[in-house]
Amino acid sequence: MKSSEDGAVGGAGGAGGVGGAGAAATLGIGGLAARFGLAPHVLRHWESVGLLRPVRDAGGRRRYGADDLARVATILILKEAGLGLSTIRSLSGTVDRAARREILRPAAEELRARIAAARASLGFIEGGLNCAHEDVTQCPNYRRLIAERVGERGRDDGPLRRHPLG
Repeated sequence: MKSSEDGAVGGAGGAGGVGGAGAAATLGIGGLAARFGLAPHVLRHWESVGLLRPVRDAGGRRRYGADDLARVATILILKEAGLGLSTIRSLSGTVDRAARREILRPAAEELRARIAAARASLGFIEGGLNCAHEDVTQCPNYRRLIAERVGERGRDDGPLRRHPLG
């Protein structure tokens, strides 16, 4: 059975959501989690690390409004971009442009590197898809890529560099 904390309350006629005709409506933790496809414990964790600050009703249950929905959407977008929760917390705690740039610059560099690695991986996969050789290991392009990877060993015979994707 669904707890009373899960649904939307308040607003004009208890309109089942946040915003719109029921602008004063709020969601319980289960309703907010379901809206974003998250487990409620994720929202509790984000609260514990300072990313969410839901209001509490008279019974002590968490209530989430329109600002909380925007905050969850922002957290999800930043996580998809590769930012960790501590970075997101730092970012949400500043309105200073210079501080924001200092926080985001390393994340942008890391994302560019991941994109470059993903493009290289896609090129390798597409090469395999388009290769006319029955045995792809006999393909000159495959052999060149493998030779390049083997050749990544440093002149000092140090360890091979780790591939960015794993």
